[in-house]
Amino acid sequence: MTNKKMLIRQRMISTPPPRFRRSMRRLLLATALPVISIAGLAIGQEQMTEDERSATDQRRVLGTITVTAQKREENIQDVGISISAFDGDQLEALGFTNAQQVTVLAPGVSTIQPNGESNYAIAMRGAANSDFTTNVESPVALYVDEVYISQSSGSGFLLFDTERVELLRGPQGTLYGRNATGGLVHFVTVKPQEDYGGYSKVSLGSYNTVSLEGAVNLPVSEKVAFRLSLSTEQGDGYVTNRLKPNEKLNNSNDYAGRLQMAWEVSDTFDALINVRFGEQDIRTGFFEYVGAVQPTGTAQPAVPNPQLNNYVDLDGDIYAGAYDFLGRNYLKTAGATVTAHWQIGETELTSISDVQTTERDYIEDSDASPSNHFNFFLTTNAKQISQELRLAGSAEKLNWFVGAYYLDIEIDDSNGTIAPGFMDTYFDVLGADSGGANGLRNPYAQDSQSISVFFQADYQIDEQFKLTGGLRAIQEEKSFTYNNELVIFPTTAVSGLSPNVNKLDDLVTPFAGEQNDDLFSARIQLDYAPNENFLGYISWNQGVRAGGFNAPALPTASLATKDFLQYEPEILSSFEIGVKWDAPDGRTRVNASTYYYDYKDYQVFSFLGLDTFTLNGKAENYGFEVEFQTTPAEGLDLFLGVGYISSTVTEVPGVTETITLPGNNDPIRATLSETTPVQTPEWDIGILMRYETPVRGWDGNIAFQLDANYRSEHFFNLTQLPAAVEDGYTLSNAVVSWFPNNGSHELRFAINNLFGEEYIVQTFDLSGTLALGGLFGMIEQYYGRPRTFTASIRYEF
Repeated sequence: MTNKKMLIRQRMISTPPPRFRRSMRRLLLATALPVISIAGLAIGQEQMTEDERSATDQRRVLGTITVTAQKREENIQDVGISISAFDGDQLEALGFTNAQQVTVLAPGVSTIQPNGESNYAIAMRGAANSDFTTNVESPVALYVDEVYISQSSGSGFLLFDTERVELLRGPQGTLYGRNATGGLVHFVTVKPQEDYGGYSKVSLGSYNTVSLEGAVNLPVSEKVAFRLSLSTEQGDGYVTNRLKPNEKLNNSNDYAGRLQMAWEVSDTFDALINVRFGEQDIRTGFFEYVGAVQPTGTAQPAVPNPQLNNYVDLDGDIYAGAYDFLGRNYLKTAGATVTAHWQIGETELTSISDVQTTERDYIEDSDASPSNHFNFFLTTNAKQISQELRLAGSAEKLNWFVGAYYLDIEIDDSNGTIAPGFMDTYFDVLGADSGGANGLRNPYAQDSQSISVFFQADYQIDEQFKLTGGLRAIQEEKSFTYNNELVIFPTTAVSGLSPNVNKLDDLVTPFAGEQNDDLFSARIQLDYAPNENFLGYISWNQGVRAGGFNAPALPTASLATKDFLQYEPEILSSFEIGVKWDAPDGRTRVNASTYYYDYKDYQVFSFLGLDTFTLNGKAENYGFEVEFQTTPAEGLDLFLGVGYISSTVTEVPGVTETITLPGNNDPIRATLSETTPVQTPEWDIGILMRYETPVRGWDGNIAFQLDANYRSEHFFNLTQLPAAVEDGYTLSNAVVSWFPNNGSHELRFAINNLFGEEYIVQTFDLSGTLALGGLFGMIEQYYGRPRTFTASIRYEF
């Protein structure tokens, strides 16, 4: 990427990290690939001149990386925070096309998919939330250009025209707008520049996937410039529906764009206007059906399921199924931001005003069978307004920030099910009359308002020691209403938003509640830097996360109470020690951190029956991350990242009394005394190897790259029954790219999931009597993407 002067002051991030392997055989093979390539290239370039060799320095990954994790420009190695970061060139080299892929090379960080590719969230150091209802915010905050994105359904956006990305581990409360206990991920887009230019990129991939993206920079004067960025991805999908083979599921049909205008009003005042949109309309809701007719949480694939017309699925193809209902995820996002900077003497005032909307219509074939039994839906209509004001200044030894933040989120959402087969059987077992109901609709609304003031300052005690302190006071109010309605959907209904729905009755008593929280987050830290190559730090942070409400789709009377529909604020005391070291020659870097977390009223995610709940428990986490980067030879970059976490959750309220069906007094779940949070592998290890070299007779360089990421065993439910366990897996990717010396374009070929690993990203245990009287008798499994190939060409002008 070219480095052209920006018209506005840009304050954000950039850097590199990695990830690893579990199978020794595959690790050896993966290591051998670049070694073989290097050996072959070495023969071809034996007589190469020194000038030709020096071209490899143009894309070295190590170097000075400027970040703004503390709202000012700093070398990443001078910031006492555990950070992984990527600049635009690194994102392009790694082949990332989706916002959630950036976690692959950051130890202790992972992407989770609560119900497949229609929902994304990020987990850090055991802070994870797999809830797919839209009123529950993630403990890991997501930002784009300093603007908080509250809706997880809108977080899987296309990644294009991106300047840099930063991932900050640990509580974030004294600087960033939305307080978060887990950490944050911040995407920074390329801003308008003073020169005409841009780029275009075309990619062709497996399953007839075509991706187009590009941007153009249009300066109209010395003071004003525009930048238009667009992206789309279209593809057939990789899941076969045996009932409708021509309708592949998990296809691609995405569009996104943004228009920015930078205006340098004067030498002391500039403004940036950002208008953006995104849209997705795909066939989704794919689950692999696994029979499990007994209440043991164990698969029984060969046993016919009497609830689904004795269906079995024994074809052995995890990317195929027999779906009578075609799922859909329609998502539309839009937003506008005005960011202004005003230099007032020795201080700078920053204002960030934003408005955004998210609309979503999701439905799936939940029974994953030819039977019209149970189709779960979600709808979203969310509006968000935020305003941040920040004043910053500095003296000889002091840097300080003071500010205020306002956030208002209004949602008018629903979930439920269109389930003719389930409802008939359900009421037959109850011995009651359904009145012809064929589904449930649960409209819920929530209005959240958060007001906070914050302060942070650091003082350079002497040449070696620096002291940092910060405080944020937060007042947060939420009002919530929830209904659970027994309804008749039209026989042609394919959406939870279908018109002409006839409400019969309330299945449980409607609920209304308010949550008012006064919270404080704080930070104190001591940095030690004896020389320019070493930084050590020790810190304490108090992170907070407000309380909230659950919106279950199919609650029982005992679950539709305040004890289970409302949860209290989460408070985290975090202790961390870290070091950052660069070798004097600039070729090696080691960053490491270790931490201890002590939670009060930990907001733990859990399934109770068929529903998702956030409940208050107690948790203790400890672990470490290490990132090692080196350039041992000209053109060769090696990365290794290791993350370890031990996380224990206790005192989670269980459910010992639920719907009692005739002849069935089994509870849905017993009380849990000790368990592990969902989506929290003990080990998270990654490795990346990249070799770049000029080749005689070619007008440019060729690069070979291989990365691998290992996640150890983890769980999708607190029960840790066999149906909710992923034993661990390793994903590997390989890339070959060529680019000319003038850097005007690049050709690349990539293979994702190189060894065709079959791995589960989400599973739901609906086995036997544990799932409401044996009305499902199955396990839903959602697998990650298969091996795919992509060829692309990028041109810069």
